[in-house]
Amino acid sequence: MSSPGLGLSGSPQQSLTSLVEQKLRAERVVKAGANWFITVAVLSMINSVLSMSGAGIRFIFGLGIADFVDAMAHQAGQSGFVLDLIINGFVAGVFVVFWNFARKGQQWAFIVGMALYALDGLVMLYFKDILAVAFHGYGHYRIYSGMSGVPRLRNIEASMTPAGAPIQPV
Repeated sequence: MSSPGLGLSGSPQQSLTSLVEQKLRAERVVKAGANWFITVAVLSMINSVLSMSGAGIRFIFGLGIADFVDAMAHQAGQSGFVLDLIINGFVAGVFVVFWNFARKGQQWAFIVGMALYALDGLVMLYFKDILAVAFHGYGHYRIYSGMSGVPRLRNIEASMTPAGAPIQPV
């Protein structure tokens, strides 16, 4: 006995299911790259709190500019603590904005975020924190991997949109 459907081309329903699966995989790749922005932002804020509390430890995952601001805040004394959290909160907030747009597949957010993260890596290089520089390189690789998934996601979305259908916002 032969099973039904062997040797037959896939039905339109199977084709749509395949496209949906491909789209979900592409979205997962894009979001995984974008999530590095939020990781860096959160860990930078944790680093600032640890620095200001005098813990003496920090994550290598944070931002070099946050470390620089922390060092300046220590020199300013007690008033520097609030200013440190405000400045580093703003910087982390910028990375949260990049995360928000990048996870929606906005390529500009990946590009601008990576450029700022590269500048931050130069700050770490200036302070000769080689381990943090290496992590910045790995972070760039992961963010770039997410950005490289954007064209594939757009192609899949375009093939899923029937001709003449209204464009849906992402």
